[in-house]
Amino acid sequence: MTNQPKNILPWHKTAFAKLQGMIAQNHLPHALLITGDKNIGKFELMQNLVGVLIGDDEKIRADNVLENADMTALIRRSKYENLVYIRAGEYRDEKAAKAKKISKEILVQQVRAFCDALNKTADKLQIGVIFYADEMNANAANSLLKTLEEPRENTLIILLAHNAKNLPATIVSRCQTVHISPAYGGEVLDWISAKMPAEQRGDFDVEQLLENTHGVPFNALAELSGDGFVHYQHWQNQLLNIALHPATISKLEDFNGNEIEVLNCLQNLIIEAIRLKSLKNEGGLVELNQVVKNVKIDFLFKFLNDIYRALALAKTPINLPLLFDNILIIWSHITHLKTYPTITQTGA
Repeated sequence: MTNQPKNILPWHKTAFAKLQGMIAQNHLPHALLITGDKNIGKFELMQNLVGVLIGDDEKIRADNVLENADMTALIRRSKYENLVYIRAGEYRDEKAAKAKKISKEILVQQVRAFCDALNKTADKLQIGVIFYADEMNANAANSLLKTLEEPRENTLIILLAHNAKNLPATIVSRCQTVHISPAYGGEVLDWISAKMPAEQRGDFDVEQLLENTHGVPFNALAELSGDGFVHYQHWQNQLLNIALHPATISKLEDFNGNEIEVLNCLQNLIIEAIRLKSLKNEGGLVELNQVVKNVKIDFLFKFLNDIYRALALAKTPINLPLLFDNILIIWSHITHLKTYPTITQTGA
C-alpha cells in the first residue's frame, strides 16, 4: 500500500495493520470506532489513517485541533478541505457563554453542524472525526445515530472513545471497532527509553514505569515530569516491603498526610498483581513477583474492592488515617491470610 505514514507508534502496529487490511480489501466502513485507554494514542492512530487515505501525511499533522480554540466553535475544520472535527468544550450557547461555563460534553448543536458539513456534495473523500465520542450527551448521540443509519457514499466518520461502554449500543453496533491495547513489549520499552532525557535513563526502571502506568506509554513519560514518580517509587518500595516484612508497618511516617496518593499506588500494585497472577507471568518488580506467588487471587480481588471503597470514602467525613491503617494491616498479611477480613465503613 502506498502513502505509508512515517511514524507508527510501536504499540499501534496491530491496530494499524487491521486498518491496512480494511483498506487493502476495500472494506473500510462508513463509521470507524477507535477505542483504548486515555492517552494510549487514539488521536495519533487516527492521524496515521487519515494521512494514508488522503495521501498527505503532513497536511493532517498540521491540524492543531488538540489545542483549545480562541473562540466558541461548533466544528473545527482541517487543512484538508473535506475534514471536520468536533470535541467537548468547543461550543457554548449564549447562556453558558455569559456564565463563562465550558461544557464537558459534546452537545447536540455540535453534532448537527458536524453532520450538516458531511452532507455536502464532494468529489473527494469526506471525513468527520469526533473526539471523544463517549463525551456526547444523550441528545448528541441520538442526532449522530440518524446519520450513521443512513451513511453517505465516499464519507467516513471516525469516533475516538476512551470507553465504548459509555456509548449507546446502537452507535457501537453501526461502527467497525479497532482497539489499541496496553503494551508492555521490548519495542515499547525502547521507545520510552529513547524519549527519556539522558540524565533520567539510569535513574528509572523503564519496565517498572510502564507497569505502573498499566501499559500506556504516554502516561509513563508523563510520570517522569517533576518529582511525582520519585515519591511514587518510594511509596511503592515501602508498600512491597510491608507485604514481605510485616514488622516494618510501624515505620511509615512518610505515609502521613499522603494517604490518598499511597492508596492509589497500592491500587496500581494490586491491579498489576492480578494481571500477573491471571496470566501466570512475572513482572519487572521482584518483590511483587514474590507476593503474587504466595497470594490467593480471590483475596487480591477482595482487597482491590476495599481499596476502591476506601478511595470513595475518602471523599466523605471519614476517619481516613484509621481506615488507611486497616488497609495496610490487611496488606501486611495478604500472603498468609486464611480468611479475608471485613473492613467496616467507619474504618473501625
